[in-house]
Amino acid sequence: MDEQQQHSEPARTPAPGTPKHGTPNGSPAPGNPPPPPTGPRNGHGRLIAIIVVVLIAVVAFLLWRRHEAAAGSGAGRPAGASGAHAGGGRGGRGGGAFANQPQPVQVATAAQGEMPVVLTALGTVTPLANVTVRTQLSGTLMSVAFKEGQMVKAGDVLAQIDPRPYQISLDNAQGQLARDTALLQTARLDLKRYQALLAQDSIASQQVDTQASLVKQYEGTVKSDQANIDTYKLDLTYARITAPVTGRVGLRQVDPGNYVTPGDTNGVVVITQLQPMSVIFTTSEDNLPSIMSQLAAGEKMSVTAYDRANTTPLDAGYLETVDNQIDTTTGTVKLRGLFDNRKLALFPNQFVNTRLLVSVVKNAVIVPTSAVLNGSMGQYVYVVKPDNTVTVRQIRIGPVDGERTSIASGLAAGEKVVTDGSDRLKEGAKVTIPAEHPQGASGASSAAAASGASHAHGASGAHGHRRQHAASQAD
Repeated sequence: MDEQQQHSEPARTPAPGTPKHGTPNGSPAPGNPPPPPTGPRNGHGRLIAIIVVVLIAVVAFLLWRRHEAAAGSGAGRPAGASGAHAGGGRGGRGGGAFANQPQPVQVATAAQGEMPVVLTALGTVTPLANVTVRTQLSGTLMSVAFKEGQMVKAGDVLAQIDPRPYQISLDNAQGQLARDTALLQTARLDLKRYQALLAQDSIASQQVDTQASLVKQYEGTVKSDQANIDTYKLDLTYARITAPVTGRVGLRQVDPGNYVTPGDTNGVVVITQLQPMSVIFTTSEDNLPSIMSQLAAGEKMSVTAYDRANTTPLDAGYLETVDNQIDTTTGTVKLRGLFDNRKLALFPNQFVNTRLLVSVVKNAVIVPTSAVLNGSMGQYVYVVKPDNTVTVRQIRIGPVDGERTSIASGLAAGEKVVTDGSDRLKEGAKVTIPAEHPQGASGASSAAAASGASHAHGASGAHGHRRQHAASQAD
């Protein structure tokens, strides 16, 4: 401890030749400033000064930004400059002013015309005939006369079964018929002779009766032989397998050389009728009265089949018939539409969308479907009034046909309704309709709002800054 004090004493003693700033008791002499602080204390003070300057600059910047935001909200600024600034849209600034600005919307005029009453439903392409061709007798399949996928007509030969066993049976039956026919002729001659002798009372009547019975027996035998001949002829006909209907053959189910029988499950081939073609679809039982009334009046209701995406029409036909009962599990009834299918666009078991034209509503008020909105009060539209403000109008819709909707009540023809931009509207809101302005002016205003709003914002900011500066000088 004494050594530390001894070492610190020379440090406190001023070097020789240096002026002393204080009096012997350590107090500063009059007129002499105190010595500057040592090195470490000087660095801390400089850091504190820098922090204070940075904080002052940040506070000043935040106050300036707040002042600019208040100036940009439209207070003390002309309407044109405020609108330009709101159109320029810097982040979230000017939000209150934007809410009060007219909203750009797209509108359409309610027109008066004819609205078709169309029922849309899912359907399945169902052929009128789908036949599995099977053999009607047993035998070896000798040849196939069709190509897979070929169009055939009713009566065309499809395949041939070995006919030789049936031809032999036919020849045998014909020989039996010839023998029994000769016996019949002999019996008839004997009966004629016996009847002559009986007339001369030269023969017993019992012998005549016996001969007459023999004749009838031979007549029955001949008829049986003839039936056998017809059977074998029919077998020869069945040996040639022909198409029962006109249509397209499918894939071959059996190859030549196989022994086929009538009990084969798959048969020889399947033929599907393609022209005409039918489509079976369902509709709700609620639509049944209007459909039945049209059928009872003798009207042919048109049916159009569309593809799976419901965009491309495949074929047009008419409603042929309605099923005889309603499906109680689904509350629907089946209908069959008939199509010529000349372009073969309808394929069996194909999934299609059908549109059934039931009737046409005359002088209906029609608007785009996008104009009709749904809310807690039901269906409504925004109607544009002559002063370019909108009002909410509750409506009741009628038949809908894709992009068009008929209005049963609540709207008159000629009124304008909003079709796009309604999500930013409310009762009494002002709107602008870009389509009503000339194209050049619309383009210029859009360009000014999109890319040139910064100039308007700069000018507005400069004028506002000058006014604020003048006001601060006046204060």
